[in-house]
Amino acid sequence: MASYTLPEGFSDFDMFAFGSVLLVGGLLGFFLNFISVMAFLRIREMQTPNNFFIFNLAVADLSLNINGLVAAYASYLRYWPFGSEGCQMHGFQGMVSILAGISFLAAIAWDRYHQYCTKQKMFWSTSVTISTIIWILAVFWAALPLPAIGWGIFDFEPMKTCCTLDYTQGDRSYITYMLSITVLYLAFPVMVLQSSYNAIYAYFKKTHRFKFNTGLPLKALLFCWGPYVLMCTYACFENVNLVSPKLRMVLPVLAKTSPIFHAVLYAFGNEFYRGGVWQFLTGQKSGDKKK
Repeated sequence: MASYTLPEGFSDFDMFAFGSVLLVGGLLGFFLNFISVMAFLRIREMQTPNNFFIFNLAVADLSLNINGLVAAYASYLRYWPFGSEGCQMHGFQGMVSILAGISFLAAIAWDRYHQYCTKQKMFWSTSVTISTIIWILAVFWAALPLPAIGWGIFDFEPMKTCCTLDYTQGDRSYITYMLSITVLYLAFPVMVLQSSYNAIYAYFKKTHRFKFNTGLPLKALLFCWGPYVLMCTYACFENVNLVSPKLRMVLPVLAKTSPIFHAVLYAFGNEFYRGGVWQFLTGQKSGDKKK
């Protein structure tokens, strides 16, 4: 039997518990977002410029689910089996997924504002261009902490079974990178979601037709990512190593549940998307089930 040393602050049970949460969350998120992706690809009526944003969000979330499942596997092993290069790739792949996913939340909010408030039609050229830019920027910003560039650095989380931006450094490189992506990939998307859904709420109130809960998208974003970003921002100014290792693991594990919320809110809870999901799963169009 291979020997291993448990990370400081974690017992065998802790490793198993965190691994199990990552496994269950990863499998559930993967299942839901896989259905969302396949429904878009298989059901022709779903293939619209508006739904293309939701499809891309599901792809980003599938990637984050895979990232979490790798971490779950390593947690059951009690060590990271893929070496330092594997750690860098794991951190890079996870960062691309996160940055792209949050960007598509803002794109969907902007699109919904135009769907409901201005009635402007989305064209394929606009949807594809915005999606391409989002993916390119996500890859660019995620690549900066790689050793070849070194603005920030990817390293192990406290449990030593997954890799992310190393917030324990607290140096100028980390601080400038972290504050930059916080502004670009949290503050700016929050502003877009807040303004877009406030306008949509006003429109729903005016027409007395509330088609969805306009407060949930922003609440879900802040619930999943707010605590983790706060900890990373705290690390810019204070010694984050004084925070309990278990708490520092709870926050990224919570963030990795975001694909579940996204699938429920944006695919299964979307009037323009759930009909195609139903048709993919049952072979019936959504109107047929009423007959």
